[in-house]
Amino acid sequence: MANEFRDQQSGQERQEAQGAQPAGQGPAPSIALPSDALTLVPVRNLVLFPGLVAPISIGRDSTVRGAQEAARAGRQVGVVLQRDPEAEELGDGDLHPMGTVANVMRYVTTPDGTHHVICQGVQRFRIIELLQGYPFMVARVQRFEDPEIMTSDIEARLIQLKARALDILQLLPQAPAELAGSIQNMTSAPLLTDFIAGLMEIRPEEKQDVLETVDVVARADKVLALMMHQIEVLRISRDIDQQTKARFEDRQREVMLREQLKTIQQELGEAEGNSAELAELGERIAKAGMPEEAEKQARKELKRLEGIPEASGEYSMIRTYLDWLIELPWSVSTEDRIDIAEARRILDEDHYGLDKIKRRILEYLAVRKLNPTGKSPVLCFAGPPGVGKTSLGQSIAKATGRKFVRLSLGGVHDEAEIRGHRRTYIGALPGNVIQAIHKAGSNNCVMMLDEVDKLGASAQGDPAAALLEVLDPEQHDTFRDNYLGVPFDLSKVLFIATANVLDGIPGPLRDRMEVITLPGYTEEEKAQIARRYLVPRQLEANGLAPTQCEITDAAIHEVINGYTREAGVRNLEREIGSTFRHAAMSVAEGTAQHVRIDVDEVHAILGAPRFESEIAMRTGLAGVATGLAWTPVGGDILFIEASRTPGNGRLILTGQLGEVMRESVQAALTLLKGRAASLNVDPALFEHSDIHVHVPAGAIPKDGPSAGVAMFVALTSLMTNTPVPSDRAMTGEISLRGLVLPVGGIKEKVLAALRAGIKTVLLPARNRKDVDDIPEESRKQLQFIFLETVEDAIRAMGQAGKPGETTAD
Repeated sequence: MANEFRDQQSGQERQEAQGAQPAGQGPAPSIALPSDALTLVPVRNLVLFPGLVAPISIGRDSTVRGAQEAARAGRQVGVVLQRDPEAEELGDGDLHPMGTVANVMRYVTTPDGTHHVICQGVQRFRIIELLQGYPFMVARVQRFEDPEIMTSDIEARLIQLKARALDILQLLPQAPAELAGSIQNMTSAPLLTDFIAGLMEIRPEEKQDVLETVDVVARADKVLALMMHQIEVLRISRDIDQQTKARFEDRQREVMLREQLKTIQQELGEAEGNSAELAELGERIAKAGMPEEAEKQARKELKRLEGIPEASGEYSMIRTYLDWLIELPWSVSTEDRIDIAEARRILDEDHYGLDKIKRRILEYLAVRKLNPTGKSPVLCFAGPPGVGKTSLGQSIAKATGRKFVRLSLGGVHDEAEIRGHRRTYIGALPGNVIQAIHKAGSNNCVMMLDEVDKLGASAQGDPAAALLEVLDPEQHDTFRDNYLGVPFDLSKVLFIATANVLDGIPGPLRDRMEVITLPGYTEEEKAQIARRYLVPRQLEANGLAPTQCEITDAAIHEVINGYTREAGVRNLEREIGSTFRHAAMSVAEGTAQHVRIDVDEVHAILGAPRFESEIAMRTGLAGVATGLAWTPVGGDILFIEASRTPGNGRLILTGQLGEVMRESVQAALTLLKGRAASLNVDPALFEHSDIHVHVPAGAIPKDGPSAGVAMFVALTSLMTNTPVPSDRAMTGEISLRGLVLPVGGIKEKVLAALRAGIKTVLLPARNRKDVDDIPEESRKQLQFIFLETVEDAIRAMGQAGKPGETTAD
């Protein structure tokens, strides 16, 4: 066959096989080899069987030279598998002992310089020894001829080989039809065994084991065992393919193929690598800086994710959960830069007045600076709307260099809004606390819990109770959100709460906070706030420059007194914005280049004043007294009106009075009856008269004990026919013994009296200490009379004092 090969070679191919000898020279002389020697062609990951044809790529210089020499001389070569595919330099122990004698059918060199040899296997050989002194690998070998005898054992195995081969071809989806005919026509058991082994997709080591088996029966048994394994794998693959098609027949081909691959890997136990996306998730988990428990949970969920199809709803749920775990700032903190002097400057720059509150905040920051790891109290700013509670929290964040997030709790009635939803359904999310931490991107942010007094309980749980764990310094370092399922450390978060009314906060929750009260502003403080903050902000909001519009101080005071009646400055800012919008229209139309807003312009723009002093008009008669009340939006004045008509001693109460205020009226009447003689009141009047007590603004519910003194004074004024001076207002609870008891909200009530034009304020003697909280400029405009008993209040009705005086009766 080698002679035929040389005769059929073209000139170019012969020149390639001869090493491309220069023109004019004959072929190089052949290298003589012993009769029992072969030129060896070491191969990687390839086993050539007798009877099969295979192309072999060669690259070593010695192997290329040996193959060229064999092709030129028409010699056979020995194709042998090397033990280590990566080895370049080969020695005695680097080759398998058995190989295949092969005829070189063709030698080709491609344009890129790669050498290929097409070989046909002839028979087995065993290496006896490697011969030295040749430019290529040469070995003395022992050749093996397969016996062409047919025994019953061999014949039985021949039948089995054909049957199993046909089974495999039926299971293969694209098997060539002529291959089955070729197998059926083979009558040689050794040839069929080698033919099947060479075509099977098995590992090179398994093929080498078959090649090294010289005995035909043993060789056939090994091939049959490999075929049975292959048949089983193909059957399972077919079943999996059918099941997968039934489940995903309506899906895209790409999704189906991915699912088939995953299912096959699971069935064979060969599921290994993750996709690029899962590998990226693993890297992100490693870099997230989670605590050990959280990272363990994340790794567990990632492992579950590997076996779930991407199209499954559970896949998206787990993926979302892992994203939350990874993106939370477990170990990300902003550096505290607490500078007390700078913090004082920022607070003074952002807020006017509030000296005591600023001092408490600076004390709080000083403690945080000296003891960063200490358990600081949770500050709660309590006061009417518009007094600057939220902006104080922002100033604290600015002073500490921390991120600021605001969590609005108004109307929250579901415990899951605080603790998060459990991961039992699609769409579950962490609670608002964890979401705020995620938004801030820092585990030591300043978190403002706004409107904490407006939480509401429902069938979904009590959010106020859930907040206990968040705000308790003993618990919040292991706060466990239901969605996360692992603890998150909240001890580094600076919590600040705000509330309008402390009564709406449950006792246990209030106990975990330090309350700082912001009662409201005086007229002068409002004017300063308007000039420093509100006017520049509204000018910018309305597109006006300071050179285009100005508002006078008198106009600001007019807006404060005539158009707003509040503790804060929200309505004041709205009314200033209304005046600036009117000016903006004039500037935009071109009718004015500069607009100056004074008192007259305020009246023209805003209309007639909404609030005017009603004191003189409503208190000039006997039986009318002015009380002071506290409301969630600040202090206010309260008119108590009493009237007497003929009757049989009934007490009529109107004006939507609450239970406590009704009891105050009854206590005041009983007290008056007991002191009738000392007050020169005829006792018979009580038996033959009906007394009607009314508190105007009947559409507004009213309650509380602090109107007791005003009730007693109004009834005494009625029964003695003595008018109460119109410039006096009072507050205080009374007892049946005639004692005046202390009440709360003194600053708010006094400021409301000042706004209403009151000159003298009657307060319980035990509230004397609360007067210090009132700004000094406001104290100078009022006279304070302190009451021990109700007789002090009656005597005070006839006293006249000067603003700034303090009288104790």
